[in-house]
Amino acid sequence: MSETAALADLRRADEPRFGGKSAGLGELIAAGMRVPPGFAVAATAYGRTLGEPLRAEISRRYEALGEPPVAVRSSAVGEDSAEASFAGQQETYLSVSGADRVCDAVRGCWASLHSREARAYRERMGGPEEPAMGVTVQIMVDAAVSGVMFTCNPVNGDPSTVAVNASWGLGTAVVGGEVTPDEYRVSKVTGEVLHRSISPKRIEYVGGGRSDVPAERQDVACLDDEQLGMLLEMARKVERHFGSHQDIEWALARDGSLFALQSRPVTVARKKAAAPARSAIELVMGKFGADRR
Repeated sequence: MSETAALADLRRADEPRFGGKSAGLGELIAAGMRVPPGFAVAATAYGRTLGEPLRAEISRRYEALGEPPVAVRSSAVGEDSAEASFAGQQETYLSVSGADRVCDAVRGCWASLHSREARAYRERMGGPEEPAMGVTVQIMVDAAVSGVMFTCNPVNGDPSTVAVNASWGLGTAVVGGEVTPDEYRVSKVTGEVLHRSISPKRIEYVGGGRSDVPAERQDVACLDDEQLGMLLEMARKVERHFGSHQDIEWALARDGSLFALQSRPVTVARKKAAAPARSAIELVMGKFGADRR
């Protein structure tokens, strides 16, 4: 049996074999969302030596994509579930080029399953003692803007609004705590922008590099009303497909195309009564692993 599969061929039922992230991306494709092409490495391959047969299989899949820069991301079994997101707990490699480096990044994702943070998170959330790790490989999006959105208010669970956080370029600057993203709240009913909070965004990551944002863009909103409308439409479709509130990672390419990069059930709204209130931006930073509390 093949240890890899095209993301487009996966569905929710494949989660036990390929992990939550890869299965979720297959569902997004089934829902008609634009998702960067890619493939998944099965969790059943985890724990084995990355021998020549599997290396050859991964290399063939990568070559079939056209050998572009790719993102290599963890897709652990149980990850991105309603009970535990595992966000920020395992490794992600961006702008990886070359079949050998893709294989190295797959090994790096496997190794991160046993990092101190990942072990502590599993223990706290009651995860399995013997976890399994699949891996997702996707073509990189040349992102002009990227971010996350919740299809409900992540602070109070209000289902009538969509909360959007965005910054220039890839999400790396937010992950590293170098940039506070812009925040928007949009009415799911009317499409009205209910709230905008524009932050100075002095750093962006484009391709594989970090650069200063030109002064004229630093304090400018990185999303306009038309783009927020596109995100709102995505939020409605994704929520309708999964039948529950979703936490969606997205990227807006330089040609104006909007891509869904990941979707998982919202976990924060269910826990609001058990924990002190936190702002939307604190929740986003926690999602990316920039907040370890």
